Amino acid sequence: MAKFDRYYLYQLTVLFGFFSLVLVSVYWVNRAVLLFDQLLADGGSAGIFVTLTLLTLPNVIRLVLPVSAFVAAVYVTNRLTTESELVVTQATGMSPWRMARPVLYFGLMVSLLMGLLVHVLVPASRTQLADRSDEIEANVAARLLTEGQFLHPTDDITFYIRRITPQGELRDVFLSDSREDDTRTEFMAAQAYLVQDATGPKLVMVEGEAHTLYLEDMRLAVTRFDSFTYDVGALMSSGPRTRRDVREYDTLTLFAPDQAALDATRKKPAAFLYEGHLRIAQPLNPLIAALIGFSALMLGGFSRFGVWPQIGLAIVLIIALQAVENVTADMARRDTSLWPLVYLPTALGVLAIVTMLWAASRPPLFRRVPRPEATA
Repeated sequence: MAKFDRYYLYQLTVLFGFFSLVLVSVYWVNRAVLLFDQLLADGGSAGIFVTLTLLTLPNVIRLVLPVSAFVAAVYVTNRLTTESELVVTQATGMSPWRMARPVLYFGLMVSLLMGLLVHVLVPASRTQLADRSDEIEANVAARLLTEGQFLHPTDDITFYIRRITPQGELRDVFLSDSREDDTRTEFMAAQAYLVQDATGPKLVMVEGEAHTLYLEDMRLAVTRFDSFTYDVGALMSSGPRTRRDVREYDTLTLFAPDQAALDATRKKPAAFLYEGHLRIAQPLNPLIAALIGFSALMLGGFSRFGVWPQIGLAIVLIIALQAVENVTADMARRDTSLWPLVYLPTALGVLAIVTMLWAASRPPLFRRVPRPEATA
């Protein structure tokens, strides 16, 4: 019996690692391409790209683990059934409840990994990612100091620099600002400097002109200046972060938020409580997914045509539980006092597992019983 547990557990672990690697790679590459396009448009470096993609990795793994556990359990159980290994095991008198033990161990191991992610790594990575994003937004040089290119740091803004000297002087600067509905202003300066003060970055233009076109009557006003200061901070898509995300806090703070946390997030204590219970429920998802995949494949007798109906049932159950989770999460977010709904998908999953294992331990329920012939 111990050899069977080790063998089954080994198969589950190997396939779980393979499917996790594939799914994480696909999901991560997809996110990385979008991030790369955004950073490339903003003038970000390769180092920033690598840092941000690494910080998104814990959350990607958190999303992938339940799917990988389910796929591994279904794949391994299907293969062992097809190769008659589970049939032989059942012939020795081992019940479906007993055969579920290695799947239970496997699900618990994945749940421990999930718990480490949701309680430690994901909150820390969210905080670091938000801080790094703020630094990138504040890095005006990476966005604007590019020679010979028309840049669009935000909508209705066009910025151009012909040349940047080694001393940091900007030569032949053009800036078009059409954010106002009734006017469009274009600044042209022979020289400019980018300076930083207490209120944010400023662009100081020297020896230039400002052409303002009033769109209502198409009247053009020309203003010549010796120096003009333009607020570059207005070109940024977002300013410094003024509010923290509840998901950045550790689990203990979520269940007992202090006033500083409430002020930083501008959320009520019920929002913290909801997120805390969500972190308690999420580590159970891989365990539930693995046991559902195994239990569904235990239904019915051996068939040389495979267990595709049982696989379909397992997929339908997972989709149904995910739909319930989405609905309950949406309800709990709108009214955080409904946080007990967070545990409803887990409870339904346990009920489905117990029901299927109970039915699998009674094969006559799924076998056709011959009708007795009438006696004369």
